[in-house]
Amino acid sequence: MFERLDTICLTVSNIEDASNWYEALGFKVDFQGEGYRILAIGNSHVPLTLEEGTITSKANRAFPILFARDINKTYKMLQGKGIKVTEIKDDGDNTFFDFYDLDNNKIQVCYWE
Repeated sequence: MFERLDTICLTVSNIEDASNWYEALGFKVDFQGEGYRILAIGNSHVPLTLEEGTITSKANRAFPILFARDINKTYKMLQGKGIKVTEIKDDGDNTFFDFYDLDNNKIQVCYWE
């Protein structure tokens, strides 16, 4: 029925500001259209699509999870940029933390062996 996960989409209030913010974190613009950008990161085959729109309730919203081999270094880099981050947690299987973009969209970073 399904062949692959095509993209993860986040709604942002200002496409230019949001795109610049993600690009400063290492994302690359693969494609852009009126009111949206498709961004790639690392060797992932699943892009992140930013779509300009009205920011609504955060309840039951999907969020991307990014893998980072050196999660502590990534955490410190984000903190150093003044980005809001949660504490690093370890559930026994995964080490992870959340951070938030300009529109308070949650993004999680994880590491597992």
